[in-house]
Amino acid sequence: MLKRLPFLCAALLALAACSHDSNSGNPAQSAPAAAGSAEAAPANPATSPAPASAGSAVPASAGTAAAAPGEPAPAASIPTAAAAPFVDNGKWVEGKHYFLIDPAQPTSHPGKIEVTEVFSYGCPACNGFHATADQIARSLPPNAVMNYLAASFRPDENWPMYQRAFYAAQALDLVGKTHDAMFDAVWKSGELSTYNLKASGLKPRSAWPTIEDAAKFYAKYGVDPKEFVGVANSFTVNTRMKRADDLMKAYGVESTPTMVVNGKYRFTASSAGGYAQSIELTQWLVAKEAAGK
Repeated sequence: MLKRLPFLCAALLALAACSHDSNSGNPAQSAPAAAGSAEAAPANPATSPAPASAGSAVPASAGTAAAAPGEPAPAASIPTAAAAPFVDNGKWVEGKHYFLIDPAQPTSHPGKIEVTEVFSYGCPACNGFHATADQIARSLPPNAVMNYLAASFRPDENWPMYQRAFYAAQALDLVGKTHDAMFDAVWKSGELSTYNLKASGLKPRSAWPTIEDAAKFYAKYGVDPKEFVGVANSFTVNTRMKRADDLMKAYGVESTPTMVVNGKYRFTASSAGGYAQSIELTQWLVAKEAAGK
């Protein structure tokens, strides 16, 4: 059985993936065989003790419960890149570097190719991958859009709270302003951390951040804390979380971070071969979709 690695081992966490160990309930994080990869341990969110949540699948508009895979990156802050022509030189192999999602899942932005990161603010591997996810968003051509699905399959690490906070922020149109800052609040300042950043391991459950604590964080961006908590506990957010759980299972996601392209393909940094390769593989799959291959 895989054991939890010390979360402050930055060199390992930057290359690990957070998944579910169905025997112990602990995340199975493992270092890669070679530098630049991110090895994902096997997991089965569908049979985990708590729902394997994949974040809401809806656009960021308050009071909306329509399904859509994730939250688009703010267009004003993400410059687009020129669309690359599709060239299949045999470098990327289905079943090795990326995996077919069967059946393919519907997308929510007609005319756009959706690139989705399945993540959690509470996932140390997602924090390590976050700069790469930002690079992926900046690298997308005009015919593609970046989305985020917040997972919650680690209830033993408070992920459901982070998922609920994400979808409340999405409903209040705050994600574009707060996404990077939330990672900082969890992993730098520690104001919303479930881990003990000055030592190792988790804080006592009594010290875990709550949705009320998250509301105080989002208050810095102009939302009343009582309003935030009300939205977080609303039918709309509960519906988004449930739809997200179902969508992540349909994608076949086993660990975070996982990238999904247009509801058809998924991969991890480990399967791609590293962080830089994740950017390249995303661009290639987007070009593949645009070419109809």
